[in-house]
Formats: sequence, structure tokens, C-alpha cells
Amino acid sequence: MAKREVETPQDMAKLVGQEIGVSDWVEVTQERINLFADATGDHQWIHVDVEKAKKEMPDGKTIAHGFLTLSLIPMFAHDILKITKVSRGINYGCNKVRFTSMVPVGSRLRARQKLLAADPMPGNGMRMTYEWTIERDGGDKPACIAETMGIAYA
Repeated sequence: MAKREVETPQDMAKLVGQEIGVSDWVEVTQERINLFADATGDHQWIHVDVEKAKKEMPDGKTIAHGFLTLSLIPMFAHDILKITKVSRGINYGCNKVRFTSMVPVGSRLRARQKLLAADPMPGNGMRMTYEWTIERDGGDKPACIAETMGIAYA
């Protein structure tokens, strides 16, 4: 259930510059990493070979794909914000993405969502630009910082 609700996409303009909210924690399991590897075809050993990682990775664990961390944003978004009067929404892309620290298997992640811009679009839409900071529980710096855009239509 979303922690914050607004009625329409146009109401988002009032929140520009504000932190919208913080998601709940999500554990990154080896199963999730393996499923992502299967979905993307990225089976590099640092992600999927538990035995080799025990010997060759700095902390002896596999790590999540950077794009797996990024792909959690839609789940985090549903946890943070609900716009109640929306007919449809689309992903408009990313302006900038940085993977700033590794995510070892077993890590817990959460996201902070800040609204950077809300721009009217044709067809009663609103294009929102967000800054996402994906934090790792106990980590000294974020796992990912991303600027994403989406359009919601009333």
C-alpha cells in the first residue's frame, strides 16, 4: 500500500522539490538474482556462481546486477506513491543512472523518491522527473542513484 496519495497527476506539480517518500526494505536473494540473470541473459559468475564468489569476491558473496537494482524502482514506486485518478502511466526513460556501490546477496534495499520536475504533457498528462536514491541497509553509500521520468495521464 502506497505511503502517500495524491488525486491527479496535475497535483504532483505542488510537490516539486520535495521528497515524496521512502519505500519499505526489500531483500535481494540469490533466487531474485538468478531469475534476473535468466531474464536478461547476463550470467556473469559474479552474480550466479555462489561457490566461485566464496573464493574470489571480496566479501565471499555474489552481487546483484546493477540493472537488477535499477529494475526495482517500479516496485519501490508503488510502495511510496499512488496517484488515484490515473488512466494510464508510461515509463519515459532515464536521464542519468549511477551504480555507486555493490549489492551483495542477502542485502536489504530501499528507495527514496524525490520529485525534481512535473511538466504538463498533451492529452491531460504530466511528465514527472524523479531522483531515486537506492540505499543498502548498513551500507556507507547508496547502491544506485538514478534520475527517471514517467508520464501519468488523468
